[in-house]
Amino acid sequence: MSPAAKSSTAETAPRTAPEGAAEEGVPIEDGAADRAARPGGVVIVGTGPGDPGLLTLRAAAELERADMVIVSRAHCPPEILSHCRPDAEIIDSADGDPVKTAARAAKAGRRVVRLLQGDPGLACGLAAEGGALAKAGVPFEVVPGVSAVTGVPGYAGIPLTDAKHREVRVIDASEGGVDWERFSDPGATLVIIGAEGAVAEVCKGLVAAGRPDSTPAAMTSLGTTTEQETVVSTLQRLASDAKGMEAPALIVVGDVVGWRDELSWFETKPLFGWRVLVPRTKEQAASLSDQLRGYGAVPVEVPTISVEPPRTPQQMERAVKGLVTGRYEWVVFTSTNAVKAVREKFVDYGLDARAFAGLKVAAVGEQTARALVEFGIHPDLMPSGEQSGEGLAREWPPYDEDLDPINRVLLPRADIATDVLIARLTELGWECEDVTAYRTVRAAPPHEDIRNAIKGGGFDAVLFTSSSTVKNLIGIAGKPHKVTVIAAIGPQTAKTAGEYGLRVDVTADKPSVSALAEALAEYGARWRTSRAEAGEPPRKPSQMRRGARRRK
Repeated sequence: MSPAAKSSTAETAPRTAPEGAAEEGVPIEDGAADRAARPGGVVIVGTGPGDPGLLTLRAAAELERADMVIVSRAHCPPEILSHCRPDAEIIDSADGDPVKTAARAAKAGRRVVRLLQGDPGLACGLAAEGGALAKAGVPFEVVPGVSAVTGVPGYAGIPLTDAKHREVRVIDASEGGVDWERFSDPGATLVIIGAEGAVAEVCKGLVAAGRPDSTPAAMTSLGTTTEQETVVSTLQRLASDAKGMEAPALIVVGDVVGWRDELSWFETKPLFGWRVLVPRTKEQAASLSDQLRGYGAVPVEVPTISVEPPRTPQQMERAVKGLVTGRYEWVVFTSTNAVKAVREKFVDYGLDARAFAGLKVAAVGEQTARALVEFGIHPDLMPSGEQSGEGLAREWPPYDEDLDPINRVLLPRADIATDVLIARLTELGWECEDVTAYRTVRAAPPHEDIRNAIKGGGFDAVLFTSSSTVKNLIGIAGKPHKVTVIAAIGPQTAKTAGEYGLRVDVTADKPSVSALAEALAEYGARWRTSRAEAGEPPRKPSQMRRGARRRK
């Protein structure tokens, strides 16, 4: 009997188009009828000031519905465009008149999203582009976004109002010619945009209008991104203190700037702006990268191994058949790749997690357990201490012929897996079937830019999650620069790194990727504290190398 014979899948009839929408009885894709029935139009959407996480729910929904998206690619994070359908047409606004492009598409019945940075109605293109669409008779909607005027000071830890200051005035200085006499009231908070190249003129104008030169002022560049930088000063010194800051930048003037010492939360994260190399595949690194982002880091995922099917798939096919027919008492998963390999075989045979009914399942660690839970399987055994094959072996129960009807254990693993677990289970009376579920081979070298950054000190830290990641990364990309912080998941990985001439700065207190990220964050916090105590700016490790760019 084939494994497929054990499955019971219910087939559902395909959706068909409503009467008149398509040829009777012809299946159509979910959502296609709705899109076909919608009239064309334009939605002007604000993306926020820079952080893709500030995109609103309504904006994300409109991107998912769009047939065409018009955007300045140079100013749009790729995470925002990831909300688009795969078949949506992405047009760069630099390639032509965005209004004419949008109008033509809308009149042809297409749903167009015009993306604008920040909030469309504030220092943005709503007036010009919305007015042109109205004149052309094209229906449009507006989805407001988080404006830089409020978002950037919020990320800088500067509230625009407090109990003593209730008035906020926004000034667009990009065209010059501002009458600063109108903004001399010291009780009003000023938010000045478009003044990156005229900071000295702005400060002189305000002082000449009557604002004391001791008035607190702050300038924030690249706000809400991990490149954000804020300089706190006064009107007298801001121009010199903020020299060399990158655009876009925003100036806040007023006593509310004094709150920053207490409320700065973004730039004070332990790994703020650190570029961290994660030598794992995107699937493996997902939770680790999310954790690093929470600490303020910028994770860069570089696979060091490639996972491929076994050369002889018949062994896995027999194992899955035995799993279904009750050959095993236990199934042990020692990696997320093993879970993925078994799951893919199940899909091939039309099986699902119900085939594990009556089986006991063990997982080597938290990540493997999470992959199993996503599959619909909750492991019966996990190591309580060290998350490794050795840790699992220490907690494995001995075989008891009175309690265990079967003494076989299935281990679907990599072709280069070690035998420590098998040896221990055999000692305990279990019969192990070690099956090659996948092969691991060295990945192709990363892009030249990544290789240069690794060797040239462009990364602030590298996380090594196994000895093989040390060997493979050096093999495909070269040895990390001496200024780069090296973090190892455990003593063996640290030993391998040392053998390759690397100085290990961080070792996790337990062998899990979560503990490794936490240990690096603690190191980053100590790094920041020691520099602050020495009266030095909180420069990143990559900025310590010779020739690193410094803000003047």
